[in-house]
Amino acid sequence: MPEPQLQSSDGPLATGHQLFWKLLEPEHARAEAFCRQLVGGREEADDLYQDGLLMAMRKFHTLRDTGLFRTWLYRILINLYRNRFRQPWWRRRVPLTSQAENLDSGSDPAAVHTARRWLNRGMAVLSADERVLVSLYELEGWTVGELATMYRRPKGTIKARLARSRKKMRREIERYLNRHEEIQNNGAAHAVSQSQSSAE
Repeated sequence: MPEPQLQSSDGPLATGHQLFWKLLEPEHARAEAFCRQLVGGREEADDLYQDGLLMAMRKFHTLRDTGLFRTWLYRILINLYRNRFRQPWWRRRVPLTSQAENLDSGSDPAAVHTARRWLNRGMAVLSADERVLVSLYELEGWTVGELATMYRRPKGTIKARLARSRKKMRREIERYLNRHEEIQNNGAAHAVSQSQSSAE
């Protein structure tokens, strides 16, 4: 049976596989990085991305408008991530975004460690859907309009979800910082007490 042909938005007809790889090429690097931002571990993220590509290739014949390829591909990746995130061993993973992983090697190690710690704390309290939304908007640069199209929700709903997610992250980071400061203060007080006891 001959391979089906699809109409590309560019005009000329192409076989399904040829058109799929043509549309994927400009999205490949960012989609792969997006999976790593969600998952944290390179190996697990690469597995997620490869599984997503296989599923996308199998379902490519269902895509009627190639102009929506990016939204369609990310929806597949997100659905796979949601399913895996529900599994206990996956849910326990704390993601590191590429912004934290790709800091310049010349950066202050203490600052790098602090940035990663804050990022982990903030992202860890988010649900799978919230993590996806924040990653797409804050790290991938998707607009509210693009997110509304992908989620099939009004822009106001997307804005509200982003605001709630940011608030959850901010509260968790503030709690973490407060706990950290309390531990430091208690440690300092203990050190002073020990020093005074020794002097006596």
